[in-house]
Amino acid sequence: MKKNKKSIKKKKKVVKKVLKKKKAIKKVLKKKKVVKKTIKKKKVASKKKVEAKKTVKKFVAPKMPQQSNKKVNNRIINPSHYQAKKVKKFLEIKTIKEKKVKKIFETKDHVVYPTHGVGQVIDIEKREVVGQKLEMYVIEFVKDKLILRVPVDKAKKLSLRKVSKPSKIQNVLKILSQKAKIKRTMWSRRAQEYDLKINSGEIEQIAEVVRDLNRANNQIEQSYSERQLFELSYDRFLREVIASLKITEENAIKKIDKILGRDKLKNAPSLLN
Repeated sequence: MKKNKKSIKKKKKVVKKVLKKKKAIKKVLKKKKVVKKTIKKKKVASKKKVEAKKTVKKFVAPKMPQQSNKKVNNRIINPSHYQAKKVKKFLEIKTIKEKKVKKIFETKDHVVYPTHGVGQVIDIEKREVVGQKLEMYVIEFVKDKLILRVPVDKAKKLSLRKVSKPSKIQNVLKILSQKAKIKRTMWSRRAQEYDLKINSGEIEQIAEVVRDLNRANNQIEQSYSERQLFELSYDRFLREVIASLKITEENAIKKIDKILGRDKLKNAPSLLN
C-alpha cells in the first residue's frame, strides 16, 4: 500500500511538471505571435510611407501648342517658339542675394592697403557682381592718384587694416633709433626681402627697412635700387605717421629725420614732392 501511494505521488509530480512546461511553451508562442504581428504592422506602415512618397506629384512638362497656319510677313507664326523663349528667360533669371557682412571701416576712415599704403575710404557702394549684391569700400590714394574698390567681405583676407594708433607709432619710432641689421648676402636677395617687408602692410617691418637702408653719412654711397627702396619705405612710413598723429607733412619729416640723423645731412633726398 505504501509503495502504491508513493508511485501515485510521483506520477502526480510528473504530471504537474509536464503541465508547467506546456504553459511556458504556450506563453513563448504567444509572445512570438505578438512580435510577428508588430513586425508585420511596421512593415505595412513603412510600405505605405514608401508608396506615399512614390505617389508625390511629378513635374509634368506643359504641352507645347500646335503650330498655326497664320502668316505674318510671309512667315508662319509658331506659338511654341515664343513659349520656349519665355521658358529660357525664366531659367536665366537668378535670384539676387545680398550678403550681409559687418563693416569694419566707415567713410572718411584712413586705412592701410599692403601694396599701396595709406588711403582714405571715400564711399561704401553697392554693386551687382555675378548675380549677387556686394558692398564695396571705395578707397582713394591721393598721392598715387588711384581709386580702389575692395569688397567688404574680403577686407580681412586682403589684409586691409586701420591706421596704427598713436601709442603704437611712438613704439615703432624707437625701431628707427636702433642699429641697422644688414645681412651679408647678395643685394638681389636682400632687395626681395625688403620688397616683401614694404608690401606686407605691417608698420614694424616698414620701419625696419627704413632703418636698414638709411644712410646718414655722406661717405657711404647708395645704389639707385637701394635708394628707390629706401624712398618707398620712407614714404609709406611717413604717410601712416601723418594719418595717425594728425600732424603736417613737414612736422612728420622733421620728427623722423631727427631720429634717423638725417636732419644734419645736406644731400638727403627731398621727399616732400
